[in-house]
Amino acid sequence: MFIIDWLGTGVSWILVQFHALLSAIGMDPASGWTWSFSIVGLVIVIRIILIPLFVKQIKAQRNMQIIQPRIKEIQKKYSGDREKQSQEMMKIYKETGTNPLASCLPILLQAPIFFALFRVLQGIAMYNTEDPGYEAPGVFAWPQYADLLPQAHEASIFGVPLYGYFMGASEVAADGFNPLNTRILSLILIALMTTTTFLTQRQLIVKNSAPDNPFVKQQKILLYVFPVIFAIGGINFPIGVLIYWLTTNLWTMAQQFYVIRNNPQPGTPAFDAWELRKAEKAAKKSGVAIVVEEEQPVEPAPRVQPKRQTRSKRNKGGGPAAPTPTKGTP
Repeated sequence: MFIIDWLGTGVSWILVQFHALLSAIGMDPASGWTWSFSIVGLVIVIRIILIPLFVKQIKAQRNMQIIQPRIKEIQKKYSGDREKQSQEMMKIYKETGTNPLASCLPILLQAPIFFALFRVLQGIAMYNTEDPGYEAPGVFAWPQYADLLPQAHEASIFGVPLYGYFMGASEVAADGFNPLNTRILSLILIALMTTTTFLTQRQLIVKNSAPDNPFVKQQKILLYVFPVIFAIGGINFPIGVLIYWLTTNLWTMAQQFYVIRNNPQPGTPAFDAWELRKAEKAAKKSGVAIVVEEEQPVEPAPRVQPKRQTRSKRNKGGGPAAPTPTKGTP
């Protein structure tokens, strides 16, 4: 819990700094949009810090796809010896410089930040001056930021507080907000979060995966599992957390598109497109046009309908010979 509390202080500090910046350039300090864009600013800061890990993630995923056939062979060869199987797999990881955990690092490192933001928003939601046991979250407990806590508590977008969530929509009525608006906005953000999660994973499979690679099967499972998990869990996420996750999905999608476009895996559609772009650039510099020949479809030969023969022509030899009667045939 100490780590979450420490991260909660950092998260809330970044929020109030962006809030001060946005207020200074003319946005309403009490508006929920100012706090929402502060959450977007939080995402940008975190994702910039995580860029090196994201690049390692892409490289790790590429290496895992490349070595997957060898992994399958080892699993088949040493199916009855788990220890030998692990030893041989570790040798391959060492030879290729592949770290299987690297593909999960950005998600694993974002999880504590996610929960820290969740706790900060929860603390804002529970704000009550009449409760002697209430503790302000993060830097909102500091004297210089204490006046921002009631402001954040009352801030809303589309009539919905940032701490409101679908399953607890009825609780916002006590603060004068409409529960129906909370449910509608929650569902819209959940749908957008789920869709962007699906499209991000699909982009990786379609553009940067070899069709015959067995690792793609695992990715296709995640293609449908992750959106379902987020859709189910999203009904318990505050509006502010949904904004955070939707923003980080959009960032991931754009960042992944850039990396795949400029550093694709060999043998994938993205790699073919990358080579074609290189050839076009080289041809443009030399002044030679690149002509891509498209395979023309072969038209089938017209079907000739056989002419029907009369009985007299068939009897004269134009048709097939009549069967020879055998013994016992009448």
